[in-house]
Amino acid sequence: MIIGLDTGGTHVDAVIVEDGKIIDTAKKNTNKDNLFISIWETLEELLKNKNLNSIKKVNLSTTISTNAVIEGKNNPVAMFIESGPGIDPSNFTCGDYTVFLNGYIDHRGREIKPFSSELVHKEAKKIISKGVKAASVVTKFSTRNLSHELAIKNILKDYGFSPITMGHKLSGNLSFPRRIYTAYLNSTVYNSFNNFSIAIKNAFINKGINIPIHILKADGGTLELENASIYPVQTILSGPAASVMGCLAFFNLNSDAILLDIGGTTTDISFLADGVPLLVPNGITISNYPTLIRSIYNVSIGLGGDSAIKVNEKGEIVIGPKRQGPPMALDGLTPTPSDAMIVLGKLNFGNRKKALEAMKIIGDKLNINPEEMAKKIYDKFGEIIKHKVFSLLKEINSKPVYTIHELLYSKKIKPKKIIAIGGPAKAVSHILEEKFRIPCKVPKNYDIANAVGAALAKRTFEINLMADTECKKLSVPEMGIYKNIDNSYSLDKAKKDAIELLIEGTKDFYVDYNPDDIEITEESSFNMVRGFFTSGKNIRVKAQIKPGLIQRIGGINNA
Repeated sequence: MIIGLDTGGTHVDAVIVEDGKIIDTAKKNTNKDNLFISIWETLEELLKNKNLNSIKKVNLSTTISTNAVIEGKNNPVAMFIESGPGIDPSNFTCGDYTVFLNGYIDHRGREIKPFSSELVHKEAKKIISKGVKAASVVTKFSTRNLSHELAIKNILKDYGFSPITMGHKLSGNLSFPRRIYTAYLNSTVYNSFNNFSIAIKNAFINKGINIPIHILKADGGTLELENASIYPVQTILSGPAASVMGCLAFFNLNSDAILLDIGGTTTDISFLADGVPLLVPNGITISNYPTLIRSIYNVSIGLGGDSAIKVNEKGEIVIGPKRQGPPMALDGLTPTPSDAMIVLGKLNFGNRKKALEAMKIIGDKLNINPEEMAKKIYDKFGEIIKHKVFSLLKEINSKPVYTIHELLYSKKIKPKKIIAIGGPAKAVSHILEEKFRIPCKVPKNYDIANAVGAALAKRTFEINLMADTECKKLSVPEMGIYKNIDNSYSLDKAKKDAIELLIEGTKDFYVDYNPDDIEITEESSFNMVRGFFTSGKNIRVKAQIKPGLIQRIGGINNA
């Protein structure tokens, strides 16, 4: 049995899945002031009267890291940045404590100028005295030569800095600015995530459950809790990834589609190209920080079943973007779309009389009776989603289309269907079909689909292999591999080595994959010329275990 758990803005959902069947489910309200308590109360309900020895794995999606960044609840970070000539590092300042170093390693991984250890000691002593403990070290070409980052880390460690994030450990990608921001975010959310992960781990131990705990990543794969605790930045946007995996768990999709996760607070929008989720190719941007975090394409809008409704000075209905409590049908203080759908008979919970009162509050401002007001709000809800989806499609189709598996050249996304999950999904499916004029499919377990997606997500892994045959050096930063090669090293050998290293890198953790899940996503080989002669080759290969599902829910439907 596998436990899947998803923490949303309104509810915490949990499921137990075994052999493609949903064994049990649980749902609790989210306590944003104590997310761990919300999660544990949900798990306590789920695990009641269960054989705990039958549980093999737990997969969680969590908002801890995302919320820490968005809400600005970050630890101060000392940033030590070495850029070398040709770039002004001050353009990438982040945080309140940034030190710019004067050393330089070139694009071939050769040390051109050593950094000033005296400067590092001086600034480290000054910053640590201010109570700043977290640090990040990023040098421009550390993916080719990690020596400066490692030496700087060792100095900082002696002063008591912890955690210390090194840029080359986060990605083999050469994007220096994105590596800076990713390293900063990793250190700034480190304590928030680790407090959460320690509490989760201890809770399972106290319950007598000693099983692998994995966290969902933004690309739809999972990361074991121990690694997530070292690189918590990888868990940013794990919730939207759970949404997409949840949609895929219930339907066998092979066409372009719109995926909607409609919750109480927000609606998450994603897309499929030929049945495969779109990917943000260069990494997500969160709170104005462009990063190297691989992520399923997702846009979240402040529109949900519990969004507050008002009428503005122009006499227009405004839904969201904020949630100001539950629907009035559940004793909330503000009219919501859920109240409208209760009046229309599309949702069946709470006090219908109070829902009518909610519609009357809004309707009186526009001289419309409660039933007609409910219809207008329902129509407006669908119209907001339609407008945003079409706007996103226009932007997506103006660029190359990337999926979590590959780049689709000249592909234009033309959705043939909608897949909707989340609490209000079934209730709004009719207005979505009317607005988009395509079928809207809603799975049977639409209200806990995110937790199902988390449960069934595969463990993923990615490496970047870089080889310079003139310098006779090979590096795989993600695995800490830096070794010598001879000048006969070729692109074919690099691809073979990358696949073998990828398989080797997965041996120490629980992973569900088969040979078809392994693929080369990027490959290149360029001649380097000195004078009139080729002096060597610059070879680069990126390989990954594809994100996906270990299984689908039984009785899978074609959609």
